[in-house]
Amino acid sequence: MRISLFARAGAALIGAMMVLTIPAVAQVVGIGTTKGGANAAVGAAIAKVVSDSAGFQMRPQKMGGTQQYMAIVNAGELEFGLSNVMQFGMAVDGAGMSEGTAHPDMRLVATLMQFRNGVIVGKESGINSLADLKGKRIPDGYAAAPLFSVFKDAFLASAGLTMDDVTPVPVVGLPQSWAAFREGKVDMTIAAAGAGAVREMEAAISGGIKYIPLIEDEATRAALPRTRFAVIEPAKPLVGVLEPTLFNVYEYVLFANASVNEDTVYKVVAAIIDGEKDLRATSPLWKSYKPANIATQFDGLQYHPGAVKYFKEKGLWKE
Repeated sequence: MRISLFARAGAALIGAMMVLTIPAVAQVVGIGTTKGGANAAVGAAIAKVVSDSAGFQMRPQKMGGTQQYMAIVNAGELEFGLSNVMQFGMAVDGAGMSEGTAHPDMRLVATLMQFRNGVIVGKESGINSLADLKGKRIPDGYAAAPLFSVFKDAFLASAGLTMDDVTPVPVVGLPQSWAAFREGKVDMTIAAAGAGAVREMEAAISGGIKYIPLIEDEATRAALPRTRFAVIEPAKPLVGVLEPTLFNVYEYVLFANASVNEDTVYKVVAAIIDGEKDLRATSPLWKSYKPANIATQFDGLQYHPGAVKYFKEKGLWKE
C-alpha cells in the first residue's frame, strides 16, 4: 500500500507533538538517612528544600544505619549522606568505627547544626555523677547505632568504669535505649539537649529527669575525635539541664561522593542557605543551624569542590 506524502507528513507532525508533550525526566539524587530519629528528620528537610528550589529532585534513601550508607556513598552508588562529623571523619580515616576500612572518596558539603550530647538519669535516682553509674543498668549493644556505644564507653571510661562495672542491658538502637529508660529498664540513657525524646522522658519518669556532668580529659577527647566539650546553661527549652552542665558537642554534616557533579553540589548548598527559614520550620533540630558556619573546616577533612565554589563566591570560605 502506498502512503501519500500528506499522510506521512501528518504522521511526522503527530509524532513530534507527542514528543513535545512528554515531560522531561527530572534529575534525581539520593541522600542516605537512617529509618527514623533526628537523622531521618534532617534528611527529609534537606530533601524538600533541595527539591523545591534546585531544579532537580532529592530523595531520602532510608537504611539501617549511617555506617551502611557511608559505604554506599563512598562507592559512588549514592550521591549524598548525613552524619555527625566524628563518625564521618572516622570513615574517611579508616579509624575507630571504620577501623581498617577507609572511605577516601567522600567529601563534606555543608556543616549543619550542633548536637549537645549528654547522660540522662532520673532526678530521684540518687545518681549525680558518672562514677555513680557503677553497678547500674546501662544500655549496651547499639547494633543499629554503634556511634552511641562509642559515646557510652568513652563516658564510662572517663569515670574509671567499664562495662564490667555495670549491668549491660541489650538495645538495638538509640530509640530503643530511650524506650528502655522510660520503662524503667535501664538507669541512664544518652540524648541531645533539647530533643523531643527528652521531653517524653521527663513526662514518663516519676520525679522527672536530669543531665549529669560529663568529664573532659585527654583520653575522652582522643576517643571522641572532632568533638568538643562545653558547659550548657539551663534554659527553658532544655529539659533536664538543671544547672550549668558539661556536655559533649559535635556538628552534623552533609557529605557527598567526590565524583558528584560540581554544579549539583553547588545547587544543594545554595538551597540549604536560601531555605534557612523553611528548614527551621521543620523541627527544633535546626535551632543551632547558622548559615555563617556552613563552611566550618575540620582537620583532615575536605569539602567538595562544588561546595567550595559556592562558599568562595559568598565570602564564607576561610583560607
